[in-house]
Amino acid sequence: MREDGDGSLVAISDLHIRYAENRALVQALRPESPRDWLLVAGDVADTVADVEWALGLLAQRYDTVIWAPGNHELWTPPADPVTLRGVERYRHLVEVCRRLGVVTPEDPYRVWRGAGGPALVAPLFLLYDYSWRPPGFDTRAAALAEAYRTGIVCTDEMLLHPNPYPSRQDWCAARVAETARRLDERDPELPTVLVNHWPLVRRPTDVLRYPIFAQWCGTEATADWHRRYAAAAVVYGHLHIPRTTWYDGVRFEEVSVGYPREWRRRSVPPGRVRRILPAPAGTPPTAW
Repeated sequence: MREDGDGSLVAISDLHIRYAENRALVQALRPESPRDWLLVAGDVADTVADVEWALGLLAQRYDTVIWAPGNHELWTPPADPVTLRGVERYRHLVEVCRRLGVVTPEDPYRVWRGAGGPALVAPLFLLYDYSWRPPGFDTRAAALAEAYRTGIVCTDEMLLHPNPYPSRQDWCAARVAETARRLDERDPELPTVLVNHWPLVRRPTDVLRYPIFAQWCGTEATADWHRRYAAAAVVYGHLHIPRTTWYDGVRFEEVSVGYPREWRRRSVPPGRVRRILPAPAGTPPTAW
């Protein structure tokens, strides 16, 4: 793994390779330069074996692969022979990545020194805490009750176990605290590229078809992180709404592929990585 030279820092997420069409997209991914780094912002697959296959393939092709987990990797689906739950499942995935040479949120942050750098690349694992609730729902219990009433319930409620934490929000609080400690200790002279499966600010969820789903999409605790940690760019996925937006002068890139039924409707071909650094030129920011 190199930390100097040319190449680009590129990103993708929400590969969901249990779908044959998406698996084919992963098989077709190739770097433009042998020194490209690839950021994978979660939801590679639902089973450990599929995660290992996809990240292993990409690690053979890209100079460096940096992974941040999504909710799907953390599921314990009945069909997966790996029955670990919660923290144990996450730690198992980290060890799988380390065997493959893939950088995880538990490893030292790497410095991108190619074009557009230097920048500290920080893969994050933060979860969510149900704090992004629609107006009128003052408590988690009320928001969850509305989700169940309308049938808009994230599968995490059944398959993403927080063990040994008593709840997903407790696990989220622990992850936020530990990650903030590490970021506070970084070199303040370096800008950052923050990579998290869930968006760090709530505003990207304003366009959700079902606003009640936002409670599974992030936490208010990270609302200022793009400013606090001098982000040159923030990379995320999860919403399956790929786009570029700007908040407080910081570029946010949702880099998700999504499900075939979603990407078939788009005019842009699926499975393309998004360039993060050097920053793409000539594309005006989306106004939000």
